[in-house]
Amino acid sequence: MSDVVLALRDVSLVTATGTRILDHVDWQVREGEHWVVLGPNGSGKTSLVRIAALYQHPSSGEVDVLGERLGRTDVRTLRTRIGFSSASLAAQLRPALTVIDVVMTAHNAALEPWWHRYDDHDRAGALVALERVGAGHLASRQLGSLSSGEQQRVLLARTLVTSPGLLLLDEPNAGLDLGGREELVRALAALARDEQSPPTALVTHHVDEIPPGFDHLLLLRAGRILAAGPLPATLTSAALSECFGLPLTVAEARGRYWARAD
Repeated sequence: MSDVVLALRDVSLVTATGTRILDHVDWQVREGEHWVVLGPNGSGKTSLVRIAALYQHPSSGEVDVLGERLGRTDVRTLRTRIGFSSASLAAQLRPALTVIDVVMTAHNAALEPWWHRYDDHDRAGALVALERVGAGHLASRQLGSLSSGEQQRVLLARTLVTSPGLLLLDEPNAGLDLGGREELVRALAALARDEQSPPTALVTHHVDEIPPGFDHLLLLRAGRILAAGPLPATLTSAALSECFGLPLTVAEARGRYWARAD
């Protein structure tokens, strides 16, 4: 049985006006891998992860997720096996919702708890997911009363509560202050250390947001993959300079990376 959980083969995305967002992308994610998708604004990162999450169809190419082929399966069912979160999700959730409800409603991909029935088992599972990301103490709080960093940890718990086979996170650090960013980086690092965590792809455009324990890197520029592979060998000064279009030096200490312009 293959350990490949996500496979994109020759995937392109072209808009109605002819703009090429993704250009012949080949990418695989295997069991146990934790990927960072890194690139400048407009490089196609969000489109790539939305296609992987089955929320957008490519113009051409093949997409296999958890053993199912896009176009040959019921995406509504398959999406329930994918944990997907983006920075915009918090804006879609009612601020008065309690944190436990925000997490619990992920079982039905719902935004409100009154659309479905939930029981004590669902609530217990939501609390376990919150504890995994260090947010169990927030369970009874209203979402709107949380800091942006706390909200993103709650949304991370929401992606985990269904025990997904694949986790896709689209710029969860967007808009966070330094404290919120570091809280989320710490939570993601703990997730990477957890042998029970699903394979993960984290989208970002900041090197210093890469959590320790993430082990693979995909560099994307103008819709094309510049490099992909094990993170320490792929995140080089030369590769990052080409990706962002200016001379950069990459440094690392204790599992954290940073970059500066030469």
